[in-house]
Amino acid sequence: MPLRIVLVRHGLSSFNVDHRIQGRDDLASLTEVGEAQAQATGQALADLVFDAAYSSPLRRAASTAATLLAAQGQGLGASLQDGLLEIDLEPWSGLVRSELKERYPDQERQWRHAPEALELQRRDGTSYLPLPELMEQALAFKAFLLERHPQAIDPINQATVLVVGHNAILRCLLLTLLGVPVQGFRRLRLDNASISVCNLAPGPEGDLACQLESLNGVGHLGMPLPPKGPGARMLLVRHGETDWNREGRFQGQIDIPLNANGRAQAEAASGFLSPVAIQRAYSSSMTRPRQTAEAILAAHPGVPLTTAKGLVEIGHGLWEGRLEAEIAEGWPDLLADWKRAPETVQMPEGETIHDVWARSLATWHGIAASLDPHETALVVAHDAVNKAILCSLLTLGPADIWAIKQGNGGVTVVDYPTGPDGVPVVAAMNLTNHLGGVLDRTAAGAL
Repeated sequence: MPLRIVLVRHGLSSFNVDHRIQGRDDLASLTEVGEAQAQATGQALADLVFDAAYSSPLRRAASTAATLLAAQGQGLGASLQDGLLEIDLEPWSGLVRSELKERYPDQERQWRHAPEALELQRRDGTSYLPLPELMEQALAFKAFLLERHPQAIDPINQATVLVVGHNAILRCLLLTLLGVPVQGFRRLRLDNASISVCNLAPGPEGDLACQLESLNGVGHLGMPLPPKGPGARMLLVRHGETDWNREGRFQGQIDIPLNANGRAQAEAASGFLSPVAIQRAYSSSMTRPRQTAEAILAAHPGVPLTTAKGLVEIGHGLWEGRLEAEIAEGWPDLLADWKRAPETVQMPEGETIHDVWARSLATWHGIAASLDPHETALVVAHDAVNKAILCSLLTLGPADIWAIKQGNGGVTVVDYPTGPDGVPVVAAMNLTNHLGGVLDRTAAGAL
């Protein structure tokens, strides 16, 4: 990708420990744990070469950036940018969360359920909407990045930048890059010192295309997944590699098994998830996800595996078994449309992305509705299926499937903190630490 953006939330701060509202005030400092997290993050990023680094000027972020970059070893310094300041919650600054509920119960409820509509008053008496204001700030920082790094619209030259900031501003920046409205704010999770990766490149219409490669990776901090809170959790995994993935052939519903590397990826996912309690497991009825699920469940004896036809891969019809070059010869316009506007394409004697969307989401929601709040379910499926599920959870549409990356053996975490009918939270996405590092280096495949 021409412009890779690596986003890191600051390490654990003194206010995080006390459960105090931080906002834009610079009262909190990085704790010893936060310093260690920043150092571990820098070590995890040691194999990357950054063209630039940017940080919020607030101490907890600036200290994280300095420690991270020292451990990363490139000798780069961070440019402090006001565009990365945290959300302005001035009237609440310093309050413990329990105090916030007691003093401002209506505002606290609004912040939890519809934060985009929260209205606060500054000391000078003026009213403002903190989250929409922060979205405007994120939009301005995006423009700054694109001006400083034109590689985002350059199909040849590449660059990688580091962005160190705070929970809310980084979520808003991700929403802005993905084109998700502010209502999606609660659907993303970013833990202290977590790593997320976003790729920007020229789109098929000459516009800017964004791909979320990974979200909220914490494996470098000594735990595989972000801690589970209240409500059910679902682990969405893409099957391991097949020979056709490696060759770039369109597989669709042809039942290709895992190759040796795919079996190794499944074993790695099993080791990665072995400390995680899993009560239920589901898989596409096809061989490659079933083999992946069985490998993962080897570390969870006694958990039954249920297969579901609703999770099978998109039917590519006459494209199945063919390389992209072969498809380009026979269906050049349709292949171009598939890359440009996938929601418009009817596969020859196959499915549409809308077909996959309907059946995969029906299956996913059925599983979610069946879970008890304490349960964690494993779901192993395919590239198009996973992308459809995640696009829906993030309020994206069928036109946006290329905005989501799903690597072979990658692990995604979805939480339902308020139940299956509440707002789902993508707590982590496409984690591939167990496959060799922060970046997804699995086979690109063909979709």
